[in-house]
Amino acid sequence: MAQEQRRLAAIVAADVVGYSRLVGRDESGTVARLRQNRAERLDPVLARRGGRLVKLTGDGALIEFASAVEALNACIEIQQSMVEANSGVPTDSALLFRIGLHLGDLIVDGDDLYGDGVNVAARLEATAPPGGIVISRTVHESVAGRVKATLEDLGTLELKNIERPVHAYLVKWDPVDWKTAAAAQPEQPVVESPRSPGVPLLLPDKPSIAVLPFQNMSGDPEQEYFADGVAEDVLTTLSKIEELMVIARNSSFVFKGQSKDVREIGRILGVRYVLEGSVRKSGNRVRLTAQLIDSLDGGHVWADRFDGDLDDVFALQDRITQDIVSALEVRLAFGEQARVWRQRSGSPLVYEQFAKAQSYYVQFGKHTHAQAKEACERALAINPGFTPALLFLGFTLVDQAGSASSLMPAPPTRRRLNAPTVP
Repeated sequence: MAQEQRRLAAIVAADVVGYSRLVGRDESGTVARLRQNRAERLDPVLARRGGRLVKLTGDGALIEFASAVEALNACIEIQQSMVEANSGVPTDSALLFRIGLHLGDLIVDGDDLYGDGVNVAARLEATAPPGGIVISRTVHESVAGRVKATLEDLGTLELKNIERPVHAYLVKWDPVDWKTAAAAQPEQPVVESPRSPGVPLLLPDKPSIAVLPFQNMSGDPEQEYFADGVAEDVLTTLSKIEELMVIARNSSFVFKGQSKDVREIGRILGVRYVLEGSVRKSGNRVRLTAQLIDSLDGGHVWADRFDGDLDDVFALQDRITQDIVSALEVRLAFGEQARVWRQRSGSPLVYEQFAKAQSYYVQFGKHTHAQAKEACERALAINPGFTPALLFLGFTLVDQAGSASSLMPAPPTRRRLNAPTVP
């Protein structure tokens, strides 16, 4: 049996206050506003602060940070940006987040995180006021005196399904110090963008890359999911390399179908490099093309073409990733080369169905979630032990249950005490 992997990290749990009520009143409008705020406010903050979006859960998100200071900075930026976003919006229609932040030991399962640390973050989120942030004592010890905020002692809290009391603090800040979520960090290197003279481009202190959606060159709209799946798989594999900062899928895939200049995309996302590609699938043959572009000057760093059978698609993706790493001159840690690639599904058919499920799910519609559920079930019929498909199937079932409950009469208003159970 494989040894259980663990790591210490700052974990953020966030969800929308009164989401079921908002969806029941205006489903399409609420989902569209939430998606827009994720793209314009959440994702850019994560890109600047080094956050990794672990999962989306309909109205919520689970986010991982290597630094508690950066995690709290990001949380405050997000909450302050939502204050600005809700300016002029009626109180009963405003999108407000509750956020909980904990620093603890986490169980690593592929790209997902589990364990007591995740549960504590989720329970702290449940105690936060609308638009507020509650942190644990472990976070307080790491950030005290290092963030422009006041940490109000809440004492020890008894949290649902958490055996021990948790000492917690309510975060308060002066909006003047956090005027916008796009506020720059003075310690970050500033690079002048050739496209926009005078506009600083903030870059992290390690190679940064955004993977754009790959173009479907097959002439068949039904193959769109396959192209998206290939791009997402390359992105996921690159994100496992500690020496790279990889922009989350939800940020880079916003540009799907757009013809923006790569230099502008790099400036918006705050990355040095942008990966573009295309997929052409014919029968059992597949051709992948990819090009790595420097967003500062628009110059090509690397480009190549990969041909093979559909059965070899994983090997082709791995070759793309390895060539990118070489092009960026990133030195992998000893022994990492042999183990950096994620576990495979074991069958091209399983992978194809899972890619479909991912494509349907992120459209956030009732019918597309049903399609995602069916695709997951087809993948699991071939390989019942394929964990990513099981996880996505769980997401679809939870979302369907949430949609059904939103149609029921609303219960009497009462103060929320507990968050949904986190596995």
